Amino acid sequence: MQDTAKSTLTATENRNAWRWGFTRQAEIWNGRLAMLLVTLGCLVYPVVSK
Repeated sequence: MQDTAKSTLTATENRNAWRWGFTRQAEIWNGRLAMLLVTLGCLVYPVVSK
């Protein structure tokens, strides 16, 4: 038997939409920004540490 009470992503909901609060979209954007900043930090560190 399938559980019909599960919340699923509808076709009209955009994962890249900007929404406030603790939402799935916010977590996706937080992850993207964290990866970007870590990458920039790894690229800038050798230049700055000379």
